[in-house]
Amino acid sequence: MRILFLSQYYPPEPGAPAARISELARAWARDGHDVTVLTGFPNHPTGVIPEKYRGVTFREESDQGVRVLRTFIYAAANKGKLRRSLAYLSYAASAALFGQWFAKKPDVLIATSPQLLCGAAGAIVATLKNVPFVLEVRDLWPESIVAVGALPKEHPVIRGLTLIEETLYRRARHIVLVTDSFKTNLEKRGIAESKLSVVKNGVDLARFVPESQDTKLRAELRVDPPGKSRGLVIGYVGTHGMAHGLDTVLDVAKDLPQHTFIFAGDGAERARLEERKKTEAIDNVRFLGSLSRDRMPQVYATCDLLIVPLRKTELFTTVIPSKMFEIFAMERPIVLSVDGEARAIAEASGGAIFSPPEDRDSMREAIERLAKDPALRERMGKAARAYVLREFDRNALAKTYLEILERVVA
Repeated sequence: MRILFLSQYYPPEPGAPAARISELARAWARDGHDVTVLTGFPNHPTGVIPEKYRGVTFREESDQGVRVLRTFIYAAANKGKLRRSLAYLSYAASAALFGQWFAKKPDVLIATSPQLLCGAAGAIVATLKNVPFVLEVRDLWPESIVAVGALPKEHPVIRGLTLIEETLYRRARHIVLVTDSFKTNLEKRGIAESKLSVVKNGVDLARFVPESQDTKLRAELRVDPPGKSRGLVIGYVGTHGMAHGLDTVLDVAKDLPQHTFIFAGDGAERARLEERKKTEAIDNVRFLGSLSRDRMPQVYATCDLLIVPLRKTELFTTVIPSKMFEIFAMERPIVLSVDGEARAIAEASGGAIFSPPEDRDSMREAIERLAKDPALRERMGKAARAYVLREFDRNALAKTYLEILERVVA
């Protein structure tokens, strides 16, 4: 099968979208399919394009059997509404143009959202090439923009995005979602169940394997070796954004000065959080900045436990943070501050303790419970690894996705 996948993000960019797309595409290519990914030049989350990509508007590469077409994009850091909007628009416009001329006609075209303009570009290219269009929905836009307070529901931009969203749902031959809750949401909005499938996020079990905590990063942080101190290394990995409720994590760090808290990643809130750390002298917090995906296993291994938080809002009960599966694969326990579907998965795994979102006291108590009981941390970690082996192997999920595409083409 010939598959064309549109995604604004692709390695070497870090983050869940790039990981999902690349791991699916590589798995399909290994199975003998002709896979092309149409993406932008890497610049997320810093807004800086690497030297080797500068000065060109189009480039073709090969990534483990996947043909990668890179198109012009207005590079912008992951902060600031105007510049990010320009980045979204520029990718959508160039993808629609270059996809029309340089991507071979596929049997099926997939475009992933958010952002919604990527889906719009996919719909345009699929129409011009007269091929089935599959929309992948990884987050409910524009609802999530409203949920974090970035824009009010009545704002013209939100109304415009809602129109695009509804148009894409009607235009798509099939819609692939990443949570059961998203499927329920679209069914309530009148989308036929036969048009919807769920392929949840998973993990590359060959990349994320249990490792010793005695890592190079731990030495760089100048904290005691594992087991030699009553203080733990507690991690947050991911976007430092409005949706993530990281002020609560800083509050808990103030309450637990004997532990070291590390923040790996970047985002619109990072500068403010770092300033707060400095102003309030929260000296047991370290901000590592954006790290390559190749370093993520070492970051997870360094930690005794990790925190996965989101803000308290009804919409976030429908999401499943994909980092959960990577952490579980590394045999590390989680303090999860996300209710709903993510909580159900985490508790079924045996690898997480739930703390209500933005609840400082509950999060602190969960960490203290794990800190006092290393045997519990070990049992939870092993249970979590076994769970993702059974349920969330990315290669197995790629086969499920492929079966959906084959039905669409047929």
